[in-house]
Amino acid sequence: MRHFDHVPAQVREHLFHVQPSWFDRSSDPATLAVALGATLYSPANRPRLADDIARQARAGVRSLVVCLEDAVPDEEVDAAQSHAVEQLRALAAGAPDDAPLLFVRVRRPEQMSQIVHALGASASILSGFVVPKFTDLSGVAYLDELAELRAATGLRLFLMPVLESPEIVYRETRTDVLVGVARLLGKHRDMVLAVRIGATDLCSAYGIRRDRELTIYDVHPVASAIGDIVNVLGRSDESGFVVTGPVWEYFSTQERVFRPLLRTTPFEENDARNLRHDLVDRGMDGLLREVQLDRASGLTGKTVIHPNHVGVVHAMSVVSHEEWSDARDVLESASRGGVSRSGYGNKMNESKPHTSWAQRTMRRAEVFGVAAQDVTHVDLLAASVGG
Repeated sequence: MRHFDHVPAQVREHLFHVQPSWFDRSSDPATLAVALGATLYSPANRPRLADDIARQARAGVRSLVVCLEDAVPDEEVDAAQSHAVEQLRALAAGAPDDAPLLFVRVRRPEQMSQIVHALGASASILSGFVVPKFTDLSGVAYLDELAELRAATGLRLFLMPVLESPEIVYRETRTDVLVGVARLLGKHRDMVLAVRIGATDLCSAYGIRRDRELTIYDVHPVASAIGDIVNVLGRSDESGFVVTGPVWEYFSTQERVFRPLLRTTPFEENDARNLRHDLVDRGMDGLLREVQLDRASGLTGKTVIHPNHVGVVHAMSVVSHEEWSDARDVLESASRGGVSRSGYGNKMNESKPHTSWAQRTMRRAEVFGVAAQDVTHVDLLAASVGG
């Protein structure tokens, strides 16, 4: 699979200076963590789950979580789990190579083994599990269970812990818990694909639900927690993990108080006024802004709950030609050190302090491609979202 493969070939040729690379479930975990992109959550009890997954994959979804936690009523969990296994078997029997990276969000450690054993030979369609409300205490049982499961089956299954418990957001417990989580995950680094942030639950600790016209970074108690999560778990040295952006909850808007966050000029210059109107009408300008702030805060990818969000996140994940040019220059001069004028003539590139940024940028370029020199994010949005 690869990103933007659902876009017509002639359009891709125009859009990209460097095309996105192919990857699959067996790819290097560092590549897969970035390739997650917009991870779409789907309730496990959807009647035609297998068909839904296949359809979303054809539309550009490259990672999907089948959710047995908050998306399913408590009394329906067992039935939803059996249904999910049945649907995943059907998917594996059809066209498994066309399926996205698939994960199951469980409630209890033993569900991981139950699901894998119930899937039998079809279990290879899974890439791993998502663990809700992960802390340094609750996470031990999940990691131990997965380690035993991997040893028993030989399957390369990954864990994606979700940091969303009150202990993560409360200031008096946050540091100790995050340091404990980092220590625990560090012991099992080969099993951890990425760390996810559950912003909705973090907001819940204060009785907050952010408005569609605000980003999560406008909610200061949660924004400070995100900063500390990246500080402890998202470092660029060998101790760090890929940390993904929190969910965007909205997919339409009826009434606005504040002005839209999308400037008009770039869309007018690209003859894309209708695209801008559509994005604003669906409240996507807030999502676009949040994706930008995610990356500025050190986050990669994003949790999404609506297929309409996927194209937006992926369009904004493409590396611009200017970013790629700067990253290439930095890496070429890293061994020498020093400062040089950027190829675009608008900034200074410092080889040593910018090296980790350049390496991260090149990893994203490998997965999402590099935009052609005359291609803007408006062009990428038009190809990904339509308009």
